[in-house]
Amino acid sequence: MKRREFITLLGGAAAWPFAARAQQGALPVVGFLNGQTAAGFVHLTAAFQAGLGEGAFTEGRNVAIEYRWANGDRQRMRTLAEELIGLRVAVLVATGGAHLAAKAATASVPIVAGLGSDPLKFGLAESIKRPGGNLTGMSVVTADLEAKRLEMLHEAVPKDAEIGVLVDSNYVDLADQIQEVERTARALGRVARTVLAGADNELDAAFAKLSELRVGGIVVTGSPFFNNRRDRLLALSARFGGPAIYENREFTAAGGLMSYGTSLPDVYRQIGVYTGRILKGEKPADLPILFPTRFDIAINLKTAKALGLEVPTSILLRANEVIE
Repeated sequence: MKRREFITLLGGAAAWPFAARAQQGALPVVGFLNGQTAAGFVHLTAAFQAGLGEGAFTEGRNVAIEYRWANGDRQRMRTLAEELIGLRVAVLVATGGAHLAAKAATASVPIVAGLGSDPLKFGLAESIKRPGGNLTGMSVVTADLEAKRLEMLHEAVPKDAEIGVLVDSNYVDLADQIQEVERTARALGRVARTVLAGADNELDAAFAKLSELRVGGIVVTGSPFFNNRRDRLLALSARFGGPAIYENREFTAAGGLMSYGTSLPDVYRQIGVYTGRILKGEKPADLPILFPTRFDIAINLKTAKALGLEVPTSILLRANEVIE
């Protein structure tokens, strides 16, 4: 090989890392903000990435993702949102209860959110079909499902037993959750005892109160705060010694009796799809807010046996997942 050719080849090889870095630096960046912990969301971030893949986006190849986790600390979410905005992200994904913090942090950066509350009620969108601003996403209809959870527990516990309802006192849809539960309890001829807990130091007292009330079962209402304290809530429920129903299957898989809620992998996949569409040039103002079509019922028969409870056939037949 001639000396000039060798130098040219060497120069080209030496330039490869610089070219690769330049290409990496040119990638659009997606900010992924979640109010909870990374450990419990591995399957959901995978679903989000799968949704991105439907738009031909792959992390590290043609898009970069910056993840931020608030680890259940509500106060950190606004700071983390602003930190991501400072990175000049092309899209801000707000999940795990982070949508309000994201919206408060920017009125211009496109936001794709998992919405646990009514976006119109909180001024996040002008309409469902045409949000009109910088935020769109998919609802997980948290408050609307409390009635279904209460109905399922109603089938599983003695008809004369009162039912306890644990509610996050800081949840934005607190009033709607309580209203749904009370309305449903009246329709079923049940007495519902609502107990509030919105901080770590209030959980033990809340379960002590439920035990004092001698309720026959507990509805743990939907809340990012509760979801981020799954193991502790399961331990407190076990100490309580009665049946409980939760928002998502992750509770049931970890030992809870049963759960009913929106299929979260579907939600995160759709958030990924919308993120890809915005990266390609569409605007959140024009992308309708979506509502789930799949809801998961999970039953843990091992837990039922430990509680001495026979799960009604009416529930087992509707279950998407039965853990034995």
